[in-house]
Amino acid sequence: MNRPDRIDGGLMRPVLDGVRVIELAGIGPAPFCAMMLADHGAEVIRIDRPGGSDPLAQDQRCDVLLRSRRSITLDLKQPEAIEIVAKLVETADGLIEGFRPGVAERLGLGPDILMQRNPALVYGRMTGWGQDGPLSDKAGHDLNYISINGCLGALGADGTPPPPPLNLIGDYGGGGMMLAFGFVAALLAARQSGEGRVIDCSMAEGSAALMAGMWSLTHNGMWDKGRGQNLLDGGAPFYACYACADGGFVAIGAIEAQFYARLVEALGLDGDPLFAAQHDHARWPAMKARLAEIFASAPRASWTERLLHRDCCYTEVLTMAEAPMHDHNRARGSYLEADGWMQPHPAPRFADTRVVAPRMWQRDSDRMEILAEIGVADPDRVVAE
Repeated sequence: MNRPDRIDGGLMRPVLDGVRVIELAGIGPAPFCAMMLADHGAEVIRIDRPGGSDPLAQDQRCDVLLRSRRSITLDLKQPEAIEIVAKLVETADGLIEGFRPGVAERLGLGPDILMQRNPALVYGRMTGWGQDGPLSDKAGHDLNYISINGCLGALGADGTPPPPPLNLIGDYGGGGMMLAFGFVAALLAARQSGEGRVIDCSMAEGSAALMAGMWSLTHNGMWDKGRGQNLLDGGAPFYACYACADGGFVAIGAIEAQFYARLVEALGLDGDPLFAAQHDHARWPAMKARLAEIFASAPRASWTERLLHRDCCYTEVLTMAEAPMHDHNRARGSYLEADGWMQPHPAPRFADTRVVAPRMWQRDSDRMEILAEIGVADPDRVVAE
């Protein structure tokens, strides 16, 4: 590919510039994967369903997960629409789908068919349970997928039901992020060998992989007590969140000895025998109760003034509304607005590389251009409505 590596005053092109991905519309993890790819320069063509693809009937014009896509609406029940998808795949590096196992094959868009037309195609499949196994055809959501691999069972207080976490673990961490990694890895392999790959991304398995560190702690005897009583699950008083007098919250992560010592000193507890042995599990409940009492005695801002400069792993617990206004986030531009909608800046960052400015999704916004690029005149509107 003969093109200049540097553009825009010496900045390098986005790392996925020149990559084309076809996304069959879905919800949650597959769109998150496509967003990640688009954020870093990939051209993502999202094939939307007539009437939209969100079962919650949200306004997709403000859906951050759909940002930076080209859009065409096709009725995949129509043969003409299936042929359009196939023609697009011939021009693409990869395809992403989040259907239940067998659905893409029934549509005529399975990997066996499409990879005949494009042998180097990276075919990304996103499911909860994987393409096979006893649960592969069963319905589920993030809460279900993280329940069979120890993730959910490690959350919350002992003796209480695990609290449903935000769907960051299964949908986005073990699902969308894992698929994005698999896609880029397979793309590298395809460019070396000329042969595509099929990615079987299971949210249950992806989130299980996220637990690798907890397995290490378990094998080292550092995660051997009941839920909510271990080092990183809220059991340790120096790795926990506390309420303040004004209803705000603070997070303490003083795991290492030097940070713990600074915290204890800053709170005036360095002479208190209760805090003399950091890792005495028998004292943890009493230590935690004492710290809760201390933090509840003053508003959050006063603790920030007192502790932040001590470098003892202290932060405020911010709401989503507060986060974009935090000094650090403002300094780095960690949040931005696109078409008036606040959202996270693309991540991770690449030094000396042009950032892709997010733009919000618009239904069927690129229909005629996309069809013209593959030499298809706009067919009967039945394929779109």
